[in-house]
Amino acid sequence: MIGFFIALISGALMSIQGVFNTQVTKDSGIWVANAFVQLTALLVCLGAWLLTDRSSFGALLKVEPKYMLLGGAIGAFITYTVIKSMDMLGPARAVMLIVVAQLLVAYVIELFGWFGVDKQPFEMRKVIGMLITIVGIITFKWK
Repeated sequence: MIGFFIALISGALMSIQGVFNTQVTKDSGIWVANAFVQLTALLVCLGAWLLTDRSSFGALLKVEPKYMLLGGAIGAFITYTVIKSMDMLGPARAVMLIVVAQLLVAYVIELFGWFGVDKQPFEMRKVIGMLITIVGIITFKWK
């Protein structure tokens, strides 16, 4: 149950962050805003690390496969694409499309067992759920 609430908080924070970042971009430029976002994220993470577990950064050398370490670089492009989509579509439309893309890609990852995730069986109810979500987006966007 706690995971459910954490996911809801995550979604809310992503929407708020996207709006904040889009506004910052209007005065600073997209890559400056993105760099600032990543820098402040680094500072928060270092502060949390100092106050909590203090595990060794050397443990990162043990991560296999090494491409798993690209999460931060992917994060920079996530920030860029969220800013651009919110600027072009508005927060609600952008977030709906982002969430559907996340859902579709996550389901494909589970189906094929990519990136070390346990392979899951195909379930028609999940496909129907995604289709209902897509119909909801079309309805929401329809003028």
